[in-house]
Amino acid sequence: MTSIVWDGTMDLRYAKEKNNFCRMVEHWYYEDWWRSLLVLFFFAISLPVLAATNELPSSVKQKLLQSGIPQHAIGVYVQEIGAARPTLAINVDQAMNPASVMKLLTTYAGLELLGPAYTWPTRIFAYGKMNQGILQGDLVIKGYGDPRLDLGHFWSLIYQLRQTGLQNIQGNLILDRTHYEIPYHDPGDFDGKPYRSYNVLPEALMVNYRATTLHFFPQSENNTVRVVLDPDSNSLRIQNHLQLTQNACGDWRNTMTTEVLPNEVSKNYFTIIVGGKFSIQCGKQSIMLSLQDSVTYIQDVFKRLWTEQGGKFSGHVIEAKVPQDAILLDTYSSLPLAEIVRGINKYSNNIAARQLYLALGTGSDTLNNSPATLEKSHLAVQNWLRSKRLNFPELVVENGSGLSRKERISTRHMGKILMMAYQSPVMPEFMSSFPIAATDGTLKNRFSDTSARGRAHLKTGALDNVRALAGYVLDHMGRRHVMVFFVNHDHAEKSRGAMDALVQWIVGRS
Repeated sequence: MTSIVWDGTMDLRYAKEKNNFCRMVEHWYYEDWWRSLLVLFFFAISLPVLAATNELPSSVKQKLLQSGIPQHAIGVYVQEIGAARPTLAINVDQAMNPASVMKLLTTYAGLELLGPAYTWPTRIFAYGKMNQGILQGDLVIKGYGDPRLDLGHFWSLIYQLRQTGLQNIQGNLILDRTHYEIPYHDPGDFDGKPYRSYNVLPEALMVNYRATTLHFFPQSENNTVRVVLDPDSNSLRIQNHLQLTQNACGDWRNTMTTEVLPNEVSKNYFTIIVGGKFSIQCGKQSIMLSLQDSVTYIQDVFKRLWTEQGGKFSGHVIEAKVPQDAILLDTYSSLPLAEIVRGINKYSNNIAARQLYLALGTGSDTLNNSPATLEKSHLAVQNWLRSKRLNFPELVVENGSGLSRKERISTRHMGKILMMAYQSPVMPEFMSSFPIAATDGTLKNRFSDTSARGRAHLKTGALDNVRALAGYVLDHMGRRHVMVFFVNHDHAEKSRGAMDALVQWIVGRS
């Protein structure tokens, strides 16, 4: 297009202004034409991509069809690390129950807010006079929520205490659990199984999750099954009616029964009746129960371990606050958070996740920010998300472990958490806490004969009518992808095939 030539009789100034205007229009025309062309071009090439993001792979569709799970009952989010948009997005904004996959939010927040080296203190006080290793008074232990004070670490605490020179406690052992201010719930409220170890509620001072392990040893020489309690307790009694069989092991838990009968007089005395059948092919197996309260449990364990290490104690164990004039003897530190997180995610430890969630509200300055409450933790998580400019309006966190009928998050937002975590300074500690396909944790026996073996770091989740799988998958071209798959449906327990098919589809992407 050339410039417009005006008639010579027109006013020269007017003609110049018109000519300049036309040049501007001409410039705008060409510029806008190219802009429009570019928009159309990018829109055209994006159409196949947009269509693909809402279409499940055929292998996943087939498995869902076989399981009777409709597409509206699932949420799927897949995105390559570094990509601008998801590869696959199905119902990604639907609020869903994530089961134990909620632990990923809790552990990522914990690593960032507290730091991988964070430890929980357990403080030990003397209330009375100390003279040549003899405490003429009470020993006081105050807990601050150590999530992994198991028998081995409690033994270490006692050993560390013995190194202070203390040998003889002539008073009582006082347990201070006041660091937690949380509402009490019946441990059977969730599923009617109050003695299952996964239903244990958080306690600021808890030894070994108050767990009693029943070990089963098949005895071929006399055709019986030996049952051993660990730790042993004078307040627990076993009635063993198990029959040894030669059958294949299979799902051994469902071939036997476990009944717990509390004593009518004392609530901490129990009879455990085991019956049914147990195959010799199963070898040694174990189940965990939580029966006694902490006072009774710690009394048995402390007396045994203290005596084994040469100490003397004949008093009682009671629950109370640290007296004001008690003297600090020692502080025992937990394992670092990075190691605690590995136990939470690899083995889906509910109680440790709940106690980590409570630590988020007090922050790294635990002693000065006591007590810990759920309200403080909820606020800490909200502020943490806000600092990352993340808005999750559908998010509901009850306790941070996923052992909840109330907790909700969308697959899109769980995917965003995983995407951001991959760019975080704590990524190595976070990602290494995930179970590895066909290698360890809850995935040790999954994906064994598939292309995903060793190529996926994934957290599992399971409740009645809920299944979930989320984490990172490395495809055969060396590209890493975030994957989130939630199922909320009556047939959710049949969804494993569809989830595994999606993981293998990601691995095989070209």
